Amino acid sequence: MNFRFKKNNNAPDFWLEYLRLFDKKPQKLSPGIRLIALDTETTGFDYEADRILSIGAVAVTNNAINVSDQLEIYLKQEVFNVDTVEIHGIRKNNDFEKVTEIAALQQFVKYIGNATLIAHHANFDRKMINSALQRHGLGSLKNTFLDTAVLFRNTKHLVYLNDQNKRYSLDELCNDLKISKSDRHTASGDAFITAMAFLKIVARLKKDKKINFEELSRLRTHLE
Repeated sequence: MNFRFKKNNNAPDFWLEYLRLFDKKPQKLSPGIRLIALDTETTGFDYEADRILSIGAVAVTNNAINVSDQLEIYLKQEVFNVDTVEIHGIRKNNDFEKVTEIAALQQFVKYIGNATLIAHHANFDRKMINSALQRHGLGSLKNTFLDTAVLFRNTKHLVYLNDQNKRYSLDELCNDLKISKSDRHTASGDAFITAMAFLKIVARLKKDKKINFEELSRLRTHLE
């Protein structure tokens, strides 16, 4: 795939268009705003040495998952780690249509725009995507994030009893929130589960009068 470059600027058009979306202040969170739940499957946990195998994402609007607004990308495998195949099931010879890393990044940033992103243990996904962007001479994601692990922790009474650092797994959220794990460990499946978990957590927080949807803005972060 060929990319046109702006005169006097080394960044491709798709990245410059993405950056322009952040010229204005981010919108306040409300049920009608478009949020994006996402997940990545990777060859491992090393931000530099490992690579993204697939990205799954789905939109959340008006307190519902919009299944007609979703994204699933499989990347050509530059790095292969047989030890992780058992987890994600993605092999070199799968029949999935696969694209190059730069083409995947272009599709991804076009899809997410300037939306607030939702992820479980969000810093991992963010750093993996940023590492991919930086390999191509681009910057970092500008989107703010909501982390379902952090939000879920706010639903537990133990948060006031030194539970602030507990790292809840996505499986633990599924068990507690009664979410099916039938499509776990695929990027699109985990993105859908994360979206469901987000909506259930928000409903629980609202019921407990700890926070409402509009107040989530104070938990939104750029992540470092």
